[in-house]
Amino acid sequence: MGEIEPGALIPHMRLDELLSELHVRLEAVLATRDRVHALLNAVVSIGSELDLETVLRRIVETAIALVDATYGALGAIGEENTLVQFIPVGLTEEEIARIEHWPHGLGLLGLLIKQPQSLRLARICEHPESHGFPPGHPPMGSFLGVPIRVREEVFGNLYLTEKRGGGEFDEEDEAIVTALATAAGVAIENARLYEESRRREMWLQVSSEVTTSLLSGAEPREVLTLMARRAREMANADVVAVLLPDETGRLLQVIIADGDACEQVAPAEVPVAGSLVGQAFTSGEPFMAAEPVEEASAVIAGRVSPGPVAAVPIGAVGIVRGVLSLGKRSGRIPFSQAELSMLHSFAGQAAIALELAESRMDAERLGLLEDRDRIAKDLHDVVIQRLFAIAMTLMSTVRLVDRPEVSSRLQNAIDELDGTIRQIRSTIFALQIPHHDGDFSLRAQVVSLVESARAHLGFLPGLTLEGQLDSKVPAQVAEQLPAVLREALSNVVRHARASKAEVSVEVGDGRLTLVVRDNGVGLPRDGRRSGLLNLQERAERLGGSFEIGPLAEGGTCLRWSVPLG
Repeated sequence: MGEIEPGALIPHMRLDELLSELHVRLEAVLATRDRVHALLNAVVSIGSELDLETVLRRIVETAIALVDATYGALGAIGEENTLVQFIPVGLTEEEIARIEHWPHGLGLLGLLIKQPQSLRLARICEHPESHGFPPGHPPMGSFLGVPIRVREEVFGNLYLTEKRGGGEFDEEDEAIVTALATAAGVAIENARLYEESRRREMWLQVSSEVTTSLLSGAEPREVLTLMARRAREMANADVVAVLLPDETGRLLQVIIADGDACEQVAPAEVPVAGSLVGQAFTSGEPFMAAEPVEEASAVIAGRVSPGPVAAVPIGAVGIVRGVLSLGKRSGRIPFSQAELSMLHSFAGQAAIALELAESRMDAERLGLLEDRDRIAKDLHDVVIQRLFAIAMTLMSTVRLVDRPEVSSRLQNAIDELDGTIRQIRSTIFALQIPHHDGDFSLRAQVVSLVESARAHLGFLPGLTLEGQLDSKVPAQVAEQLPAVLREALSNVVRHARASKAEVSVEVGDGRLTLVVRDNGVGLPRDGRRSGLLNLQERAERLGGSFEIGPLAEGGTCLRWSVPLG
């Protein structure tokens, strides 16, 4: 065989080069096709979700996968060109915990906010606007930043760092992420519109529910609890608290809490001066903060790590009844102005319904008091007068009766009528003293103690109440009487072995007098006297007296009397 001429190898070499170049270009085309398919799948993926927070996180995760980045984040821009939310992806929980604070929108990130256009860097630290990383932040080299626009408005920026393999982000990476950001803007707008329509629908439903509950006679506290729960659901908050002013008006107290850690929300107190809830209370306007404020640790402490907070007044300017304090976990999206306006409108409407409900309750209470007053007048002007006339007639008849047994019976009837008149007068006093719902009057406490003794004695003691117990007895005396009566009845239960007992409480001649009689075995000679000494000390502290001794017909009589003045 002859030797191949060197010139004959040239066509083969050029053919190999052409084939190799074609192979490379085909691989590039295939890679581009795969990335386009991946981009299309990503667009479909983020566009199919309607929850805004889920959409934002999915955007970052998709961008990282498309350009093979190690870390990614999305920063949402607030009203003052600062980052109000920062969603990181690619960092472990331990790495996140080591970072002292998230970026606030300064330095290189601030440049992207001021000049919303794509930015590619081989080394972040070499850019003149770079301020470095916060303490605890992992080191990062290559960088790609792309703005996200929603209807020509810059919503935020997409940040990608540390391309895997140590390379740099190229023009194709930038084009891919830019296209993704365009689709992201549409997805964000759809999620916003969905949330707004859902919010409006919920607002109408919840407002109707709260108003109906109030006007149907539900208790105000029950309605406030419902209002707090619904407000938390409308704003997608993690915890909510209802704060009402104390008697001084200088403190706001947490009375209702609802949410993830509501069982850990203590009845905290927040000063009106210098607090976010105080601003809402005094101004009648809602306020919010992207970062947790000082009082958040007291209002929404517990398993929830405080993040964005909002304070919404319950009522209008000048007639604010309280404040709704809402909180989200650290790292979540701050409350939007639309959410704040919706909550303010809802709380204002609920306050009006609450005012109407209280007016209705006041009208019902007034009607009840008028009925009580009418009954008291009828008892005094008709019933007592007729009973008194009957008693007087019987008294004049006693002198005309010669037979002792008949005279005795008439006298007993007169005594019974006299006791009945005293009881009716005591009832009249009770009817004429107005009590607010939930108050436990002194008269009611005495009746409750006597009735509760039935289970231990086996019979119901007799009870006589005379005078204006609920209006004439001062607080320091009213505090002592239930304890004294409880001890006296306890002695009857433990020692008397009685089959009958009588309790009398009388207010008259400037004194309160308690008398407890029984037909038992009397005081034990060697029994403990600590309880009786306690009753004597209580009387002496109030300038009164205490006596206990046997009755002529058998049994024991206890008498405890103190001055009212």
